[in-house]
Amino acid sequence: MTLESQPSLAVRAAGADDAAAMAAVLGRAFDDDPLWAWLVPDEASRVRRLTGVFEIMLRRVHLRHDGTEAAGRGTRTEAAALWSPPGHWRVPARVQAAQVVPLLRVLGARMPTSLRTLSVIEKHHPREPHWYLAVIGADPPAQGNGLGGALLRSRLDRCDAAGIPAYLESSKERNVPYYERFGFKVTRELALPGKGAPPVWLMWREPGQGGG
Repeated sequence: MTLESQPSLAVRAAGADDAAAMAAVLGRAFDDDPLWAWLVPDEASRVRRLTGVFEIMLRRVHLRHDGTEAAGRGTRTEAAALWSPPGHWRVPARVQAAQVVPLLRVLGARMPTSLRTLSVIEKHHPREPHWYLAVIGADPPAQGNGLGGALLRSRLDRCDAAGIPAYLESSKERNVPYYERFGFKVTRELALPGKGAPPVWLMWREPGQGGG
């Protein structure tokens, strides 16, 4: 295949039919993430467990908000971004309750630690209206091809047009400068409870910051 005939990069709105492929991509993408590696320490089962977690998040939370997008070259699903629109970042109690059994099947004995950790992060979530980037990741073999940047620009361009801020939590320190290129700024390095727990970086972006 020549360079000219290679499929072009495309970003598209995601639907229920994309959930399994997107979850698999995110499971592989977060295999080396410090926070998720701490929450799911068993290397042999981590990708499988994370894939299960992300599929639950997609089907029960994010896809209903029409803020989730997939990206890839041609029709392939190689990256995903899970956004929540203003006023919808908090998962309703009824949805949380419905997720307990599925998450327990996936996380097993690590579920209490995972829920406690995520609860601490949620307590520091800003209350001002904003778009919330809950998860973004690219399949490891496809990283470095601009997929993450395309996904970020897709939503951030619309945030700028509407004058709406954006927010994310980075669980990998080396990604902080990357997000800063898109206009995000660190508001806090948040220490998490638990022996060996890594920190997360809370990042806010005012509209019109450009970047990329």
